[in-house]
Amino acid sequence: MNDRLARVTLMRLAEPGDAVMGRLVASRGPQAAVGQIRAGRPDPEFARWFAESHRRGSAVPQRERLTARLERMFASWAARLEAADPIRDLAEGERSGGRLVVPGDCEWPTQLDDLGECRPHALWLLGEADLRFSCLRSVAVVGSRAATPYGTHVAAEFGAGLSERDWTVVSGGAYGIDGAVHRGALAGRAPTVAVLACGADVTYPSAHHSLFAAVRAQGVLVSECPMGSHPTRPRFLVRNRLIAALSRGTVVIEAAVRSGALNTAGHAVSLNRHLAAVPGPVTSETSIGCHRLIRQGKATCVTGPEEMIELVGAMGGDLAPEPRGPVLPRDRLNPETRSVLEAVPARTGAGPATIAVAAGVDLETVLSCLGGLAAAGYVERVPRGWRLRPDRPPGR
Repeated sequence: MNDRLARVTLMRLAEPGDAVMGRLVASRGPQAAVGQIRAGRPDPEFARWFAESHRRGSAVPQRERLTARLERMFASWAARLEAADPIRDLAEGERSGGRLVVPGDCEWPTQLDDLGECRPHALWLLGEADLRFSCLRSVAVVGSRAATPYGTHVAAEFGAGLSERDWTVVSGGAYGIDGAVHRGALAGRAPTVAVLACGADVTYPSAHHSLFAAVRAQGVLVSECPMGSHPTRPRFLVRNRLIAALSRGTVVIEAAVRSGALNTAGHAVSLNRHLAAVPGPVTSETSIGCHRLIRQGKATCVTGPEEMIELVGAMGGDLAPEPRGPVLPRDRLNPETRSVLEAVPARTGAGPATIAVAAGVDLETVLSCLGGLAAAGYVERVPRGWRLRPDRPPGR
C-alpha cells in the first residue's frame, strides 16, 4: 500500500480532526499507521506517549484506564478497516470528477500544516480552481445561518468586494451568511472556496445545488471526508478549523451567543490568523457574538471589504481609503473667498466695508471675491449691500 492509498484508508477509519490518529500518522507515517491499526494494537512507544499526554496523575488505575481507552480506539479503527477499500474510493472519486490532494502535492495548501496533529490526512476537491493558488490571497467569511436581511446584504457586499479585488472568499456553503458571501464572490472574478462537512459530491444543504454547481465552475469544493459521506453535527464544528486555516484572516458577519461562526473565530485566534467582526444593530441578537468579539479585543471592527483587505494584506500596500464626506462646491473655493463668503449675512444686506472687517481681509479683496461669488450663485446684491442667496442650500 502506497502513501496515497494509506491516506485514503485513514479517511475511512477516524473522524476528521482526530488528534490521536493525527499523532500516529505524524510519528509513524500513513502506511505504518495503517499497519499498526491492522495489527489491532499500538506500539509501546506510542502507547507511552498516549498515557503521558492524557493522564492527570500517576495512579496505576488511571494508567490502566488510558491503556484500555487506547485499545478501544484501535479496535474501533480496526473494525472500520475491514470495510475500507481505498482503491474503490479513489475510483469513485475520480468518476465523480474529483481529485485527491495529499501533503506534498503541488496543490496542497501548506498553511494547513499549522493544524499540527489535527491536519487532514487528505482532501477531496471538486472544481476548476487550484486550491493552493486560490488560498494564497484569501479571506474566510462566516456568520449565522439564521441571517437577517442586513447580514445577507453585508455578506454579499463583502463577497463581491473581495472578489473584485482578486481576493478568494472561503466559507462553508451553508444557509445564511455563507450562501450570501459565496453568491457575492461569484459576481467577481476571483475563485471562491466552499469547505464542506460532508463528501465533496454530496449537496448539503440540498437547496444549494445550483450554488455548488457555480462554485465548482469558478472555484472549488473542499472536503476531508470520503466521497458520499453525509454531514453530522460534530463535522460542522470540526471543518471550521479548515476554513480558518486556509485563509489569511476570518471576518464574522452576524453571530448569536451560540454560533458555529464563533467556533471558527476561535480557531482563527488559536492559529494566529487575523480576526475581524462586522458590527450590527445593538438590538439584534444575531450580532451579539460580533459585538462581544470586538469588546473583548479579540476581533478588529471592520465595515467593508477594503478594511478587511487592509487587515490581512501587505503592510502599506493594501491600505483602505479613509472615509470622507461628500465634496461640496464651496470646498473648492480658495481660503480668502471662503472667508468672505462666511462673512456675508444670510438675511439683511451688508456693505463691502462691513464684510471686509468681518472676514479680516482688505476691501479690494472683498470686491473681487464678491463678484466671483455672485457669478457662482452664492450671493446677491440687495439695496443694503450683499447677502447670501436664499435659494442656495447651506454648505453648497
